[in-house]
Amino acid sequence: MKVIRWLLGRIILTLDFLTTPKGIKRADEEQLSVNTATGKLALYQFAACPFCVKVRRSMKRLSLDIELRDAKKDQQHRAELAEQGGRIKTPCLRIEKADGEVTWMYESKDIISYLEQNFTPKIA
Repeated sequence: MKVIRWLLGRIILTLDFLTTPKGIKRADEEQLSVNTATGKLALYQFAACPFCVKVRRSMKRLSLDIELRDAKKDQQHRAELAEQGGRIKTPCLRIEKADGEVTWMYESKDIISYLEQNFTPKIA
């Protein structure tokens, strides 16, 4: 079973690499503002998790620079996810608000929806 999971993981990562979406282009000032806002976000993920790949692809499409934290290989990130987030489940988006309050968002659909609502460029 371990071999099958490893093989499927490599297939997922290869397909993701070969079909990486292009990011949107923003004006330099606007991109700097987006980068500042995403500085308070972190995505806890497993590299070959298909749901994590889905979120990372959405991040790429929106040209978001969000810190990726590997909860599989990095024991510190895994412990943070378990202790602060409440469970070891990926993907999980850690959102630190301006007042210092931290929210943990699970489920790829919810994370993608949050990113699209907050970072999709407004058409004038």
